[in-house]
Amino acid sequence: MALEYLSHAHPEEPHFVGRTGWLRAAVLGANDGIVSISALIVGVAAADPSARAVLIAGFAGLTAGAMSMAAGEYVSVSSQSDTERADIAREKALIKANPEREIQELATIYRARGLSDETAQLVAHELTDHDALGAHVRDELGLSEALSARPMQAALTSGLTFTVAGGIPLVAAVLSPVDFIIHIVLAVTVLALAVLGAAGAFVGGAPTRPAVLRVVLWGVLAMSVTAAVGTLFGVAI
Repeated sequence: MALEYLSHAHPEEPHFVGRTGWLRAAVLGANDGIVSISALIVGVAAADPSARAVLIAGFAGLTAGAMSMAAGEYVSVSSQSDTERADIAREKALIKANPEREIQELATIYRARGLSDETAQLVAHELTDHDALGAHVRDELGLSEALSARPMQAALTSGLTFTVAGGIPLVAAVLSPVDFIIHIVLAVTVLALAVLGAAGAFVGGAPTRPAVLRVVLWGVLAMSVTAAVGTLFGVAI
């Protein structure tokens, strides 16, 4: 059974909820790439600001981070996908074993959403006749093709955005004068986080300002905590 994609009747009024799967992975990967690589470069530059040291550390961080993000996304989203498939299989078995009870279950759901008992019964029977499993997957389990888990998509998206976004502070560090690497990397990081927040909001059709503030503030907080820990243990970060 193939789940139907979310659709809308008016093309001039687009909905962006179908993008949430890959957009979440993209923002997560990019944000982690910017913050972690920037923090790594600042730490290395504080000890050895040479272009060679920064380049080696940054490249190693990009490689390890991208693989880690891709693997983590694939494993976690695969777990979600396994759960979804298991629920669908159970629902299919229940429909086969007791179809009338499952129809009444649908009717109960529709009554809870505001339909009269007569209409709820009618809708439940007609949707069951059309596609019983699809009705239960959509209305009981709350699943749809647009929102279903896609492990490989999440893995590739997160790994790619980590690499691209993490390359921004690395390039800034390599091109910076030795005495200003830390300052320039920090400034570029804040700017990159702001652009990421704005881009994420634009692609998702959300307000820009809250997204930018959220990404920048949490990114700066993450780096500040890293610096505080380094200072606490007497290590420059």
